[in-house]
Amino acid sequence: MRSVPLSPQRREDSLAAMAADELDILVIGGGVVGTGAALDAATRGLSVGLVEARDFASGTSSRSSKLMHGGLRYLEMLDFALVAEALKERGLMLDKIAPHLVQPVPFLYPLTHRGWERFYVGSGVALYDAMSRIAGTGDVPLHKHLTRRGARKLAPALRKDALVGALRYYDAQVDDARHTMFIARTAAAYGAHVANRARVVELLREGERVTGAVVHDLESDRRVTVRARQVLNATGVWTDDTQGLAGQARPFHVRASKGVHLVVPKDRIRSEVGMILRTEKSVLFVIPWGRHWIIGTTDTDWELDKAHPAASEADIDYLLEHVNAVLERPLTREDVEGVYAGLRPLLAGESDATSKLSREHAVSHPAPGLVVVAGGKYTTYRVMAKDAVDEAVHGLETHAGRRVPESVTEDVPLLGAEGWHALWNSRQLLAERSGIHEARIEGLLHRYGSLVHELIDMVAEDPSLAEPLTGAPDHLRVEIVYAASHEGARHVDDALTRRTRLSIETFDRGVGAVEEVADLMGGVLDWSDEQKAVEIEHYRARVDAERQSQQMPDDETADAARLGAPDMVPLS
Repeated sequence: MRSVPLSPQRREDSLAAMAADELDILVIGGGVVGTGAALDAATRGLSVGLVEARDFASGTSSRSSKLMHGGLRYLEMLDFALVAEALKERGLMLDKIAPHLVQPVPFLYPLTHRGWERFYVGSGVALYDAMSRIAGTGDVPLHKHLTRRGARKLAPALRKDALVGALRYYDAQVDDARHTMFIARTAAAYGAHVANRARVVELLREGERVTGAVVHDLESDRRVTVRARQVLNATGVWTDDTQGLAGQARPFHVRASKGVHLVVPKDRIRSEVGMILRTEKSVLFVIPWGRHWIIGTTDTDWELDKAHPAASEADIDYLLEHVNAVLERPLTREDVEGVYAGLRPLLAGESDATSKLSREHAVSHPAPGLVVVAGGKYTTYRVMAKDAVDEAVHGLETHAGRRVPESVTEDVPLLGAEGWHALWNSRQLLAERSGIHEARIEGLLHRYGSLVHELIDMVAEDPSLAEPLTGAPDHLRVEIVYAASHEGARHVDDALTRRTRLSIETFDRGVGAVEEVADLMGGVLDWSDEQKAVEIEHYRARVDAERQSQQMPDDETADAARLGAPDMVPLS
């Protein structure tokens, strides 16, 4: 498949194309479900537009636990259908759709009671493995029972009195922000018109039918009218707000649940495997993440600012307290490199506890020409997207007499997936030919897959791009240039927070690299010195506001502190 860059010119062309001709489907929302819907519709041969108010994956889809998993705890809730569906999707990602971005990851489940718990948990994990095998995809290793000694050999960090034995099982993990961005790029490669920093400010109507939207291009401060036969609202926790533009009763209510994660260096927890720990409310994961661990998550109701949910001191203390309950060497606040908070879009139910609200999704057609999709979990994004496009297609067939093919995304690899296994086997040769160290080639392959050749070509033209970023040795300068030229990054925050993860993977939250990143991006995006200065100031203010919010005692004060740094507003 031909790679299509999400370049500045491509963005301009996409907005112009959306304004020029009536689309079959306009998708609102550039998270994983919205980009998935754009890809699903484009691969059915439909004309598609995708608009995102901020950056791809800037909401929930960059702030997850970064797992592609069936969800062991849903087995305990007897939600077998959800687990089976998620395990099938996990397998598709591992085998076919995104093997460069999704990899198996081992977990330890410590047991704290003798006898009955090993049978109870073992039965659940055995069922989990069996359901994975029945799905026929994703050949990850089967679980294994361990003694206490065997468990502590894998995870010496565990206190001896914290377990009597354990089970080791496998799931999969994903860089959620890059995965979502790759879906958007793949949709563009199949013909979708894609634009970030393009906010829908009005839904167009003719009588009761929704016929398109007015889009505010935040980069140029102009408004574009986009006509579409079907509009698909995939805005996650903003679903109710977007529905308000339609001036009608909402088909369902979406509640936001805040999940906070901590990032600590790998050497702070001595373990070869991740861990899943029971808490009084849910479960806590300790997840391997390159040279780091991700610890999370919390699960609390959130009714404040949705764009920048804030982690409070109480959230951080909660996570440290629960993980320290099993560690020989307790973690302190000084061990925390990064903190991030995200909002889960949950379909509201009868329970006041967000952990008991539905993780299944719903699709509705509340008005002619308007489809809404909400709920679900990251792993099942492709199914959600398919169901939403199916509903939009029903509207096309009913209203316009169109005959539209069925979804084919089960068989559509993302950009970068082609030849992944062969490339991985050839990584030593790639290193020799490119002059880039093999360890760095491995990192690039996991971030770009077969598109690594595009970065290698850029390095061949400018060898200085093979140098590591200042203060961020895990990333090369070429990755920042590529983010701006090919991956739709419009601002420094996009590059440091989502194209790379320097905002959570360095103790300075990426501040040490911000000036170099602004220079590299500015060369691609034609920034003036004044614009570079604004970008640098904005990012530093954002980091300061986040640090302040994480010292506040509760949600209200944390939210107020975080809002001290506004969203980026480009120079006119």
